[in-house]
Amino acid sequence: MLDFCLRRLAILILSSGLVFAVQAESSRLIITGSSTVAPVISDIGKAFEQANPGTRIDVQTGGSSRGIADAREGRADIGMVSRALNDNENDLTAYPFAMDGISIITHASNPVNALSRENTIAVFTGKITNWKALGGPDRPITVVNKAEGRSTLELFLAFFQLKNSDVQAQVVIGDNQQGIKTVAGNPGAIGYVSIGTAEFEAEYGTPIKLLPMAGIAPTTAHVADGSYPLSRQLNLVTAGHAGGLAAEFIAFARSASVNALIGEHFFVALSNAK
Repeated sequence: MLDFCLRRLAILILSSGLVFAVQAESSRLIITGSSTVAPVISDIGKAFEQANPGTRIDVQTGGSSRGIADAREGRADIGMVSRALNDNENDLTAYPFAMDGISIITHASNPVNALSRENTIAVFTGKITNWKALGGPDRPITVVNKAEGRSTLELFLAFFQLKNSDVQAQVVIGDNQQGIKTVAGNPGAIGYVSIGTAEFEAEYGTPIKLLPMAGIAPTTAHVADGSYPLSRQLNLVTAGHAGGLAAEFIAFARSASVNALIGEHFFVALSNAK
């Protein structure tokens, strides 16, 4: 018996008079992957549902690696990936829709307002373990690192030319919200998260501070003008080329009609991405 929650039965009558039963395409999309991308795609999904009555957009997190694996293996119609595709992922097609950056964050009460590249590496590798050595209070540093499978981790390590085994973390977290909550609750903590997520939380009073990188403030504006050094594409990916409802949703997510939604999440829209 057909699952009528997912499929409609259409009757196609040809001019010859023959009648064929045809399954119409599912009106539900499953989208999984990056926790950075998920909140904005959830909001875009709601807008798409309103514009297309009868459709359902199911957004699930789990990291960019999950988005890649689920798209490849057919568990999701679309994967969310907050980085460019790697050379060994050319079986997938990436559709960029926004830009973001990665920011180092500390507790808002921490008087240290910037770290050099060398000091950042020393902190995350355990060579500097107290904020006093950096001009801050006599307080142990709590290093908050991202879990394996998160593209934020991959990009952070690549930028600072580190291996994950080099990082001496006291706390390992999954998504951006976990990282922000951890740092906001610990005056000695340091971590790194999406600029979009961090700017949003800081604006609404979460006690975190975004540190500049290479002298450039971690802002959406600096991501937009290309001056911020640790930026990344936010992508929707499919196995092969997108078709049907997935293609319609991707086109909607890349259109100017959702630029305001993307901006509300402190990302930079790429409505004209090729």
